[in-house]
Amino acid sequence: MSLIATIKSNTKLKKIVHWSLIPKYQARPRWWVQWFVNPFFHKKGKGTTICRHTRIDVLPFQNFNIGNYSTIEDFSTINNGVGAVLIGDNSRIGMGNVIIGPVTIGNNVILAQNVVMSGLNHKYTNIDIPIYLQGETVATITIDDDCWIGANVVITAGVTVGKHSVVAGGAVITKDVPPFCVAVGNPARIVKRYNFETKIWESV
Repeated sequence: MSLIATIKSNTKLKKIVHWSLIPKYQARPRWWVQWFVNPFFHKKGKGTTICRHTRIDVLPFQNFNIGNYSTIEDFSTINNGVGAVLIGDNSRIGMGNVIIGPVTIGNNVILAQNVVMSGLNHKYTNIDIPIYLQGETVATITIDDDCWIGANVVITAGVTVGKHSVVAGGAVITKDVPPFCVAVGNPARIVKRYNFETKIWESV
């Protein structure tokens, strides 16, 4: 059994390790994890920039990888506490984005400002127990290659945005967006699709 599997299978040991990595009642790692542990576990590609005022709340027991020549702009938050955050090459994470894994972002993706995507949901079935004590569910969000996500978009857990698609500003994505489509609204709906015969975006 691997070290990680041993820790996960032992409740008491798991609590001790968790406390050593993250202060109680907090979601971000201790400073020593950020400085001395994460650089050995996570991959940052050539020419990639993570701006100074980005909050990188990543831990060693989930992946955080970002490819070549990508950028995470100031005031964004990246959190891999419950699932990996994987970002491809030549992708831009705009100012003020919040990305909570599990999230996979492809190559040549543009996220505008204040985009929120979370692969995490809290369970809430018993009103007599605080929500934070009822556990979580996770489902991966996938943004395929060459997508453009407008400002103030919300993308919910388990959704896939297909390649070469556009999500208009302010949209709330609760269902998959097929490739080569334009989605708008709350909840989002498909309003255009690329026609490969006419080579234009056509209303649907």
